[in-house]
Amino acid sequence: MHLPARRRARTATRRAALAVALLGLASMGGCMSVSDETYKDLVPTAYAEAKARPPGSILVRIFKEESELEVWKLGADGRYAPHKTHPLCRWSGKLGPKKTNGDRQAPEGFYRVTRALMNPNSKYHRSFNLGYPNPLEKSLGYTGDSLMVHGACSSSGCFAMTDEGVGEVYADAERAFALGQGDFQVQSFPFRMTAEQMARHRSDPNIAFWRNLKLGYDIFEVTRREPEVAACGGRYVFDARRKDRQPIDPAASCPPLETRVAPEVAAKRERDDRLLQSLLSEGRAGMPMSYVDGGMHPRYRDMLKRLGTKGLSVETSMDAVPVSRPEALAEDPADAER
Repeated sequence: MHLPARRRARTATRRAALAVALLGLASMGGCMSVSDETYKDLVPTAYAEAKARPPGSILVRIFKEESELEVWKLGADGRYAPHKTHPLCRWSGKLGPKKTNGDRQAPEGFYRVTRALMNPNSKYHRSFNLGYPNPLEKSLGYTGDSLMVHGACSSSGCFAMTDEGVGEVYADAERAFALGQGDFQVQSFPFRMTAEQMARHRSDPNIAFWRNLKLGYDIFEVTRREPEVAACGGRYVFDARRKDRQPIDPAASCPPLETRVAPEVAAKRERDDRLLQSLLSEGRAGMPMSYVDGGMHPRYRDMLKRLGTKGLSVETSMDAVPVSRPEALAEDPADAER
């Protein structure tokens, strides 16, 4: 059976693009491009006060181990509902927060993205700057800049999607800004923070930090409401106010705080703690993730494996992953590693 010439050309282009991607994953360039340079100094210097969000506002959650990015939309009832889950094409480094420039780590934490951090002309199709380092990270002396969510399926410290995927997320954000949302929260986690996952990673040197992240994770998981984020004493604090009503200083020790914890959130944490202790005492904690550098969603990993399998049709192996700008996969920017 002969394919039409146009389809043969399109299929050949996709095949070449993904072959380049496969070869390039071991030596990935930095995330920032010349067109992203303008955006690197626009990160927030303080956490925003809690504010009303218009219906249709978005919130983004990222999970490294699962290689997924979720978009949530705010309903008229004041609760976020799942909108779409996107597979991540690539993230680099290991589980754990980014701390220094050049460590190849993708960030973990709570970020807010303003319209000023959106770049429609990125070298990687579309991108938005996460705002790393956030106020907590700055107080801890962490370094690095221009940590993005972008297209092109290549990453060195960023979260990479296909061009189509990041285009959808970008469009969702633009619609939310048009509705009056001033910024959207991005929650970046090492994994879905269940009791089982916390047990698996119990011996990781980042476990104390992850327990802190889980406090914010639990609030959203249970209430479907955006947690109010601040920092002090080298950690995040959620839904908290100083008793004297002064701003919380990320660089200072924690003052006396009033923390609002919904009963259902407290109940979830108690259940998780009991399950965690049960898993540990019974030896059912499991083993943590094993990897060399970063991760890729199984959808793309399996597709790349199929590329090398003889006898598999080009359509079956390539059409599963649309690439609108295949030449972007081959770009090797001279930027320093992020």
